[in-house]
Amino acid sequence: MPTDPFVATDLDDRPRQQQNLPSGVAYPPARSRSGTRPGELGPGRPAGSLLGSPGPDVGFGYTLARRSKGRLCIGAREHPADAMAVVAEVAMKRATFFGRAPVMADIDVAAALLGYDHDADPEFAAQRASFVSEADHEYPVRRAIVDAVPEELLRLRPEELAPRISGWRAAVCAQLAVTPVARVKVSE
Repeated sequence: MPTDPFVATDLDDRPRQQQNLPSGVAYPPARSRSGTRPGELGPGRPAGSLLGSPGPDVGFGYTLARRSKGRLCIGAREHPADAMAVVAEVAMKRATFFGRAPVMADIDVAAALLGYDHDADPEFAAQRASFVSEADHEYPVRRAIVDAVPEELLRLRPEELAPRISGWRAAVCAQLAVTPVARVKVSE
């Protein structure tokens, strides 16, 4: 069977463009690239209040949170939309540390951290209800809760995370009780 002359017969063959260069000339090595266009992020992650967690297709976290609505144990004083918004954003933050879009495992970790997985004691559930109130509509409320979750917890596998959840819950309750979540509108 005839073969196209530009199809390599084995993987070690040189690229077809190399044969068109004069003898003794080779392609230079690739140069490093830095973002110079508006909207491109530099090599580091942006840090600060209300900046969020930029990553690939992070908005898919909201879709996954809606799909898991039936599995979330939402308290009587909580609105499901508030709970799903906070779970989705914690999952999005976790996904960005791995450089990917959110997956259902991120939703499960977020639900476990926030006690929406049927594992929260009543005291934490009552405090959580006050913290997540209006989180669906107020970005600063959501960001305060999401920013309270440390990176080292989000990088853990679910089985490694379980023993550390209760300590984090106590710390976040103390932190958000001392510094109440700002209920201010973000200027547009």
